[in-house]
Amino acid sequence: MKNYSNIAIVASFFGLWMDSFFTDKLQIILGFLLIFTFGILHGANDLLLIENIDTTKQSNSRLKILGYYIAVVLTGILLFYTIPYVALLLFIIVSAYHFGEQQWQTFIQHKFPKWLVILFQFLYGFVILLLLFNFHSGEVQNIILNIANISIPSQSLFLLLQISGIVFIGLSAYLFWKSEKIRNKLLLEFFYLVLFAILFKSSSLIWGFAIYFVLWHSIPSIIDQIKFLNGSFSMKYFIAYCRAAGIYWFISILGITLIYYLCKGEQLFNALFFSFLAAITFPHAAVITEMFRGKKQTKK
Repeated sequence: MKNYSNIAIVASFFGLWMDSFFTDKLQIILGFLLIFTFGILHGANDLLLIENIDTTKQSNSRLKILGYYIAVVLTGILLFYTIPYVALLLFIIVSAYHFGEQQWQTFIQHKFPKWLVILFQFLYGFVILLLLFNFHSGEVQNIILNIANISIPSQSLFLLLQISGIVFIGLSAYLFWKSEKIRNKLLLEFFYLVLFAILFKSSSLIWGFAIYFVLWHSIPSIIDQIKFLNGSFSMKYFIAYCRAAGIYWFISILGITLIYYLCKGEQLFNALFFSFLAAITFPHAAVITEMFRGKKQTKK
C-alpha cells in the first residue's frame, strides 16, 4: 500500500487529538479493542506464512505444524510461570528486535554486516519501548512486579533510555555517514520517534501502546505478509487474509477472554495479558524473520 506512512501519521495525530476527549477508562477500552483486532490479527496467519516460507513444509500435516507452534507458545507460558524474570527479559528483547526489523528490514539489508543490522534494529525497537516505559514508569513498574515479582526503579528505566539513545544516535550517525541511500529514512525515523514520544507522554499506557502497535507495527506487518503471500496488496487479498486467520484469531480472543474472567483487578489483568502477548510473540517474531529472509532470497 503506497504512502501508508502518511496515513499512519495522520491517524496518530488524530488519536492524539481524540485523547483529550477520552477518559482514561475509555482509552483503555478502545486501546484493547485495537489490540484485539488488528494487533492479534497480524500474528494469526503464522501457519500460512510457514507453509509459504518453506514449501517442503507443505507436505507435512497442518496439524503437525500447528502442534509445533502451540508447543513454542506453551513453552513461553511455562517460562513466565517458572522463571518469569527471564521470560520477561526475553520478551522485551524479542519485541524490540521485532519492532525494529519491521521498520527497517527493506532499507539496511545487504549494505552492512549482519551483526550491525541486528543491533541497529534492536536498538530502534528498544528505544521505542523505553520511551513508553519511562512516560508510564509507575504502571510499568506495577506490571513488572506482578509478572516477575521484581522492582525496577524508575531511575534505572531512565538510565537505560539514556544509554540506548546515545548508542542508537551514534550508530545512526555512522549509518548516515556510510550510506547516502538511507539518510532520508533516518531523518524520517527520528521524526517518528519524536511523534511516538509525544504520543506516549500525552496518552495512557494502553492507548499509546495500542496506537503505536496497531498503526506502526501490526498494519504494516499485515501489508507485508499479504504482499509476501500474494505478490501485491489489495482489498481482495486482505479479505482472504482475514478469512484464513479467522479461526486462530478467534482462539486467541478466547484465551484473552479467559484471562479476563480468571483475574481480578486491572493491574493483574495487564500483567497476565502482556504475559500472554509475550508467549505468542516468540514464535511470531521467528516466523516474520524467516519471511523477510524468504523475501530477500526471492529478490536474489
